[in-house]
This record gives sequence, structure tokens and C-alpha cells, in this order.
Amino acid sequence: MKVVADDKIPLLKGVLEPYCDSVVYLPGGKTGLEDVKDADALITRTRTKCNAKLLAGSKVKFIATATIGFDHFDTEYLDAAGIAWTNAPGCNSGSVKQYITSVLLNLAVDHGLSLRGRTLGVVGVGNVGSKVAAAGRALGMNVLLNDPPRAEKEGADQFVSLERIQSESDFVTLHVPLTETGKDRTYHLADADFLKKLKPGAFFINSSRGEVCDNAALKAALQAKAIRGAVLDVWENEPEIDVELLRLLDYGTPHIAGYSTDGKANGTAMSVNALCRFFNLELKDWYPSHVPGPDIRAIALADQGTFEKTLLEAVKVSYNVKDDYSRLLASPETFEKQRGDYPLRREFPYYTVTVKNLNPGIISALRELGFNLKDA
Repeated sequence: MKVVADDKIPLLKGVLEPYCDSVVYLPGGKTGLEDVKDADALITRTRTKCNAKLLAGSKVKFIATATIGFDHFDTEYLDAAGIAWTNAPGCNSGSVKQYITSVLLNLAVDHGLSLRGRTLGVVGVGNVGSKVAAAGRALGMNVLLNDPPRAEKEGADQFVSLERIQSESDFVTLHVPLTETGKDRTYHLADADFLKKLKPGAFFINSSRGEVCDNAALKAALQAKAIRGAVLDVWENEPEIDVELLRLLDYGTPHIAGYSTDGKANGTAMSVNALCRFFNLELKDWYPSHVPGPDIRAIALADQGTFEKTLLEAVKVSYNVKDDYSRLLASPETFEKQRGDYPLRREFPYYTVTVKNLNPGIISALRELGFNLKDA
């Protein structure tokens, strides 16, 4: 049995070798028909386009992507060709929650805002959006949810219209899959008309898929100061991003919102286990025995004068969106390299915060975000 795997999938090397005849690691964006024609399975990321061009005439029977998104799969072709496939739903939801928490707190501090009592509009309330909504509540925000497919299945009680999100939200964040057809089509969901309808002074955030936002329309809205600000982690035409748009943003990052080490470990484990189940390999319920992390795990937190500044001091020990923004601003042409060589990053539960002499509201927020707490 032969497996071809993206060489940037972490914690994978050496895992499948005892159970397979051959495991070949290749750059995802450069994997071609000649590389996969005699493979039985692929383990991919978003840079490998799994379609007829890559797979026609190959032996491939199974493909796993170590990512939530699977718009790099031509699912109609895969289904018609009898190639089984799977993604890793929810694997990096905690990582995106961490990213959005850092974004919201940095925006609040940089713009002199209080988050408590302001409204966060979450568009797309799956594994990721649900955790982002919980983070907003932990920060004391009023949270509005929009998810038409869920509303249709579950009833509209907990959801609101997109129009209400636009008119009432101080921050709008997108967490939808990319779909190009159908009544819930998300391609260019955030177009010029969408942005025009946002509440005056609103911030726009997209960490879902680049094509969900019309980048030219967003650039025009920012140039006209029609919205207060914006944050992008995903872009049209990645990795060839619009540098002019990058410089207009509050923060822009190279498609790394879900790139915590925890999220990567989850995605790798889900892919390995799915492959082992499909081929009935002896490896069962595998998870990395050691997920690396920074030496600093303890945070001694002192009151910084405001709720937002104090929380940000804890959050930025684990992750600070400004670090990624600085690197991308300095070298936008290395977008793909920055993704491939992304620094170690652990999520909130990795850290323990000393909360002695902090007010109960901050302690509660830290607990709800997922930090471990101790008094002294």
C-alpha cells in the first residue's frame, strides 16, 4: 500500500510507515498525476487540488484532508470515480477562536473601545462559529448568530437574518464554507452591497475562505472609509494577495487562523484514523504522543486598567495577531513560506494564569476562554 502525503502536515512522519509499503511526502501545491498514479491514498491540505486532472487513471481509493475546509476537492468527480474522501471538521475550531479573541481585544485596545455590551455578528455557526460565539460572550459581548442552513433544519429561534447582523453588529465575522451554487451560496457573500449595509463604524473580519469576500469591494469600502476597519486571514488569489488591501487593514495574516499546533495535531490525527479505518489497518485511535509547546506555560497577570487591556496581556502570551501581521507586511511575497514555516502556537488551555487580585469579571472571562487558573 502506498500513501502520498503533503510534506507540511505536522506530526505525521513515521506514523504510517510501519503499516504501509511506502509513504511519500511531497509539497502539496506541486503534487501531480505522476506522483499519485500508483498511490492508494492521499493525505492533503488545501493546496492540493483533488480533481480529475490530478487523479484520472490513478489507483487512488481514499483521500483525507487534514483541514476543516474541502473546497479543494471536486467532490462530484470523487464520488463519480468511487474515491472515498474525508475532511477534519472542527479540528482547528479552538485555534480560530483564539485568533478571533486576539483580533477583538487588539481592535478594542487600538481603537479605545470597550467590548462589553457591543454586538458581535457571527455568520456561519458550525464548529468554528459556535466557538467564536462563545468567545464573544466570554468577552461580555452581545452575540447574534446567522446560519440559514442550520435555521432551516433546527428552527429560526436562535438565529437572526443577515440584514439584522449587518444593521446591528459592531463586529461582523465570517465562518462559512465556500459554496458557489445554491440558495446559500457564499461566493462573494461579502460584496459591495453587503459592506454598504454594515452598521456605521463596524469592523469586518473574514477567516473562512478568501473568495467569500470580494476583496476589490472591501478595498473600496476601506478607501472610502465606509467601514471603520477590517481584518483578513484569507484572501482571493492566495498566495498572490492584494498588497494595497493588506496595508489598508487593521490586521492581515497569511491564512493561519487555524494554525495552532493543537489544531494541526487534531487534523493529522483525524486524517490518520480515517485512513486506518478505511483500509482496516491495525493502528487505532492514534493521537500524537507529544504535541510540542513553548516552555512558558505560566502567566502572572496584573490589572492593566481596563478589562480589554488586562485580558489582552494574557491572550497575547498564547497568541498575538499583530506578530503575524508584522511578518506579512514586511514580506507579503513570502505568504506561502510563512504558512509552511509557521511558529509553534498553543491554545488557551495550555496556559495557567495566576489571577490573584484580579476582578471577578476578568477571572470569569479567562475561565470561559479556556485558560487554567490559580490564585497564587
